Amino acid sequence: MDIRLARIDDRLIHGQVATVWSKLTGIERIIVISDLVAQDKLRKFLLKEAAPPGIMANVITVQKMIQVYQSGLLAKAKVMLLFTNPQDVETIVRSGVPLHSLNIGGMSFSDGKTMITNFVSVDQRDIESFHYLDRQGVELEIRKVPADRKVLLMELLAKTKKA
Repeated sequence: MDIRLARIDDRLIHGQVATVWSKLTGIERIIVISDLVAQDKLRKFLLKEAAPPGIMANVITVQKMIQVYQSGLLAKAKVMLLFTNPQDVETIVRSGVPLHSLNIGGMSFSDGKTMITNFVSVDQRDIESFHYLDRQGVELEIRKVPADRKVLLMELLAKTKKA
């Protein structure tokens, strides 16, 4: 599997992902990885419909992603992996799916979370997962769109005393 982009964006497939990121990365498939979304038939249908023309979209559970990767079924596919949270990313990395970089494009604010940018909010579980990923050598960078300046998450967490 040629993972061209791994991204956390709790909005999943939307205008920026569907157009800018998919063109830049030259992908042929978007894989949304979320246990909750995979169980929601309507949301799953809508996400598949939101994919740009010529790009396949799948919505699968975390465990299914691990199985697909290990099977080699998509060994030659150029893919974008989309997640809603860093815990799911941590799970697939622990299972042996190699990631070199993780783009954080949007994590909404909710109770118990702290805003670290105007579009990224984290809680302690998120921070722990990011620390694990960082220790594995995964570059953690914040950018909504490719033209934005790359902000390194771990440096930002250190500055905001969240690390």
